[in-house]
Amino acid sequence: MFRSSSSMRSHANPFTPGRRRRSWVILGAAAALAALVAAGSAVASNRPMTKAVVRLKWVHQAQFAGFYAAQEKGLYHAAGLDVEIRPGGVDFPAIQMVASGSEDFGVAGADQILLAREKGVPVVALATIYRRTPFVLFALKKSGVASVKDFIGRQVGVKLGGNEELTYRAMLKSAGVDGTKVHEIPVKYDISPLLAGKIDVWPGYVINEVLAAQEKGAELNVIHPGDYNINFYADTLFTRESVIKNNPGLVKAFVQATMSGWAYAVAHPDEAADFGRKFGHELSAAHERAMMNASIPLLRPKQPPLGKMEVDEWRSLHDQLVALGFLKHPVDLDQAYTNRFLIAATSP
Repeated sequence: MFRSSSSMRSHANPFTPGRRRRSWVILGAAAALAALVAAGSAVASNRPMTKAVVRLKWVHQAQFAGFYAAQEKGLYHAAGLDVEIRPGGVDFPAIQMVASGSEDFGVAGADQILLAREKGVPVVALATIYRRTPFVLFALKKSGVASVKDFIGRQVGVKLGGNEELTYRAMLKSAGVDGTKVHEIPVKYDISPLLAGKIDVWPGYVINEVLAAQEKGAELNVIHPGDYNINFYADTLFTRESVIKNNPGLVKAFVQATMSGWAYAVAHPDEAADFGRKFGHELSAAHERAMMNASIPLLRPKQPPLGKMEVDEWRSLHDQLVALGFLKHPVDLDQAYTNRFLIAATSP
């Protein structure tokens, strides 16, 4: 039903020659972006704007720079959209907010979309922003912990109940480590226990907590899920089935403007990071810029179009959820995601 493949207020040329390292990848998106603005600006000027609300996965930060770029560069406006970007967090879970009908779009881990669909919540993934997971496990270098097998007998922090726990348990399984031999400690977001040596291994994002620890002078060993053949889609844009059915034009406009915002952010990472500081107060410019630059390879910009999802990745995630007991019943992947609203890749 939902499966198929496919998929700036204009200033001079935002993709300058000095950015040639990424230009061949981005030029196709830039062409689509220019067309979107040229066509959208004329249309938007002659019609009322359509209101849309998107709920992020977490608080405002460079992790969501593409949304801010779409707002600040006028891409949403050019598409005829008046978009409100709301921060997420434990008190504002995107799945529940969108499923309730109070908001139109959200960002969540792909696993949360499958778990919701198992419970009968009709949410559908539209694009995956971080196609390579930013989640990692990391330890102080002096601890000697450098692999999952080193977790045995150690104090390992675990963030329970979400994508982080799923990825951690999948890594244990892949490494052949018995979880009962690991001293698991429930943790939240303050990395002080790791830095103080009270916990040996910490879960977090390579684009955030790892940078925060390094900014405090910590030397780290970073353990990547990819080293254990694990890659679960992280930040994934989604909506309700009813929005796709009743207003596909809104979905197409929002998805394409958003992913064009991400194309702009990839080409202008420092500028895009600075946009985020307008939304989130008291953010460090240096940290936000480092976060955005660290995000770029995880978006896989060399595999256009940005946001395109692969059935093999969804199937791997689904099967791991079942094997680890997170999913009790299989979920129809054909109904769980669609690529049809993405901008088609364009050769330079």
